[in-house]
Amino acid sequence: MKRRNTTTQEAVLAVLKSKRKAMSHDAVFQLMDVDADRATVYRILNRFCKDEIVHKIVADDGKQYFAICDNCEGLPPIPANHFHFRCTQCETIECLAEPITYSLPDNYIVQQTNCILVGVCKDCR
Repeated sequence: MKRRNTTTQEAVLAVLKSKRKAMSHDAVFQLMDVDADRATVYRILNRFCKDEIVHKIVADDGKQYFAICDNCEGLPPIPANHFHFRCTQCETIECLAEPITYSLPDNYIVQQTNCILVGVCKDCR
């Protein structure tokens, strides 16, 4: 379905692209340069998830983060079902492009993953 592009949608997308990391709804809202209502920003983020523009990460603390994970500006593509890493020191959440393997018992089929690895990132180490 074709959606009309609004100034608020453009502002949300600009913030996510400029920071190039997973961000909470609050962080996106605070960095926007247009006047918008919090509920509208939340609806836009969820619509972007539905339209596969961004993906939602539910962190180990239950907080939701949103990230663009496509081949932007020459970055290597990140697989659709991938793992994330949350740094306990700088609180950054990043998408991990390297495949992580796991095994399941027979007769289980994975349809979606949501895995957060928690520790200290390379920059804080």
